Amino acid sequence: MSDRWVLNASPLIVFGKIGRLDLFSQLAEEIVVPRGVAQEIVAGPENDAARSAIEANMFPLVDVQEPLQELAAWDLGLGETAVLSFALDHLGWTAILDDGAARKCAITFGVKVKGSLAIVILATKRGLIPQAKQLLHTMQEVGLRLDDRTIRQVLKETLNEDW
Repeated sequence: MSDRWVLNASPLIVFGKIGRLDLFSQLAEEIVVPRGVAQEIVAGPENDAARSAIEANMFPLVDVQEPLQELAAWDLGLGETAVLSFALDHLGWTAILDDGAARKCAITFGVKVKGSLAIVILATKRGLIPQAKQLLHTMQEVGLRLDDRTIRQVLKETLNEDW
């Protein structure tokens, strides 16, 4: 396991809501959260599991330099920009993002990117969860915006599971 991940707010919040923040540390060798992402999460509801994890220092926080002008031009959110800035400054790190525009930006800049769906698939393949289907349904119920068609296709192609 040599994955190094820089996490954005959305995956942290969704996995927190389903009680599976542990998957990040089980799947990646090293994990960091940019301070801008932490600020977004801590500004959220007091009972949020991701907020509690940040406040309990479950994930190391990192400072991020000013983004490249080309990256800033994408006009992404504070967290997405911080995640991508960190990944650009630290070769070999994977940006963990769900936002579509941020994922397109990552690809444009040559940054490795994974989303919540990819994390569930990886956890299933490594035997950390018995079946992706139920976890993905739960994630949708708590706010993950991923259409059934995409999930159906990925489950069939990667795990031979039906949706």
